[in-house]
Amino acid sequence: MKNSLDESKPIFLQIKEQLEDSIINGTIKAGERVPSTNEFAAYYKINPATAAKGINELVAEEILFKRRGVGMFVTDDAKQLLIESRKKTFYENYMLPLKSEANKLQISLEELMDMVKREDEFNEN
Repeated sequence: MKNSLDESKPIFLQIKEQLEDSIINGTIKAGERVPSTNEFAAYYKINPATAAKGINELVAEEILFKRRGVGMFVTDDAKQLLIESRKKTFYENYMLPLKSEANKLQISLEELMDMVKREDEFNEN
């Protein structure tokens, strides 16, 4: 778990995203138990209902499932579902505005690709 939450977005969303990130990066694997609402509440000193809201959204999205009396667990296809969802969000939030701005600036697709490649080369050095 992250050490602290911030004011940038609602707490339940931060908890949800933290769990998503842990599933995507493999820290929490398919079939594994995730921290309970009470564990989140105690760790972050928040209302258990706030933590439950984030966890329940993941249940509704079929990322987590409940084993009565045992806790919440990661579904087998959770990682793939999250990656697909994040790719769609990435495309909508970053690629579409990027392409729109490139069009305004009359940047061709080839020039845009060169810019991306140039950034890759810069990061390699």
